[in-house]
Amino acid sequence: MLNQFLYKKIDNAQLVVFRMFYGLLVAAECYGAIVTGWVRKTLVEPKFTFSFIGFEWLQPLSGSGMYLYFAIMGTLGLLITVGYKYRYSAFAFALMWTGVYLMQKTSYNNHYYLLMLLAFIMAFLPANRDFSLDALQNPKFRLHSMHNWVRWIIILQLFIVYTYASVAKLYGDWLDFSIIELLMKPKSDYILIGDFLQQKWVHKVVAFFGIFFDLLIVPALLWKPTRKIAFICSIFFHLFNSIVFQIGIFPYLSLAFIIFFFPPQTIRSIFLKQKEVVIDRVVQPPKNKNWVLGILGIYFIMQFFLPLRHHIIKDDVLWTEEGHRLSWRMMLRSRSGIVQFKILNKKTGQSNTIDLADYLTQKQRNRVACYPDFIWQFAQHLKKDYASRGHDIQVFVSSRVRVNKGKYHEFIDPTVDLTRVPWKHFSHNEWLRPSKK
Repeated sequence: MLNQFLYKKIDNAQLVVFRMFYGLLVAAECYGAIVTGWVRKTLVEPKFTFSFIGFEWLQPLSGSGMYLYFAIMGTLGLLITVGYKYRYSAFAFALMWTGVYLMQKTSYNNHYYLLMLLAFIMAFLPANRDFSLDALQNPKFRLHSMHNWVRWIIILQLFIVYTYASVAKLYGDWLDFSIIELLMKPKSDYILIGDFLQQKWVHKVVAFFGIFFDLLIVPALLWKPTRKIAFICSIFFHLFNSIVFQIGIFPYLSLAFIIFFFPPQTIRSIFLKQKEVVIDRVVQPPKNKNWVLGILGIYFIMQFFLPLRHHIIKDDVLWTEEGHRLSWRMMLRSRSGIVQFKILNKKTGQSNTIDLADYLTQKQRNRVACYPDFIWQFAQHLKKDYASRGHDIQVFVSSRVRVNKGKYHEFIDPTVDLTRVPWKHFSHNEWLRPSKK
């Protein structure tokens, strides 16, 4: 039964067409990051870059290096689109995008994480077996079919993302619409829709539509009677996100995923201008099927459990942020903070307060004011900076943080020297003050 489901041959039109959209969108993302100034503001201008903890060795290239880096990624996106040297192009893009993702988190976005996962998934899939330069150069390489599991790993990944995003919204500040109000307040100056987005009834619609859309969209797209309605809802939902939140290519990438839910003969006739192809439906498990099952099994077990890790970490993730990333907890909170770094020279006993503007951009200062890993990393940076000048120091932090519309509360134990404590990835960092219930 499992073999019948996983290894039956199906039309590969969905994967082939998605490859084209995927390649164009990642090219637009990379070239757009240069044109809009994202590369300059995030990777070129900062004196110090906050990478993911454990990946401090990944730092932006100097000079014009990051512009060239993104230009290469954009070109790889175009090569993916046309299916030229696809395997090399797709893997190269996946590795380079992962490098960007890990070398900076000041502009962290769940969508960047999703694109990293998707990039590696696509690199392994036979997306260039038809309508590609690879297939044109080698006609024997061309195929009109693929195994059924290829389609379903995309669908399962989407199901995980949307389901966790829906469940995460079932908490007080979402259900009383206060976080929606906070998210919409900065949009008040938008032309035509600014005042509309401040309406209380709009906040209620957004809140409940967000919960039910995320929870039901994948099942609704899979079920033929609700597929067209789900498609229309998807267009509205993702275009709304694109216009209101301006989150780059990702609403359009989400719309491209819908290709996997419509019959391949429909996709082939619309996008490839071909009639339905005849597929040999015989089940043909590959020789390496155990490896395929094993790798996919491990991957999806990690995808299932990783977003749950905050449940086994002490205190509330909304306060501590421990376990928030990589968990599909999207647009759930707004954080602000006030922070002060005090340096104590161990030899002379002299102390002074750091001016963050001497080290960090405004966006980085906003992050370091209220995110614990940023605070800890900056303390380590200060230690190295002073050590390079022959000083042995301690770093103490006074911090007050507010989550959503709550009050400011003390966030960091001001008596702890942050240069002497390790960062804990999967357990609670005790130097964080407990949340105020």
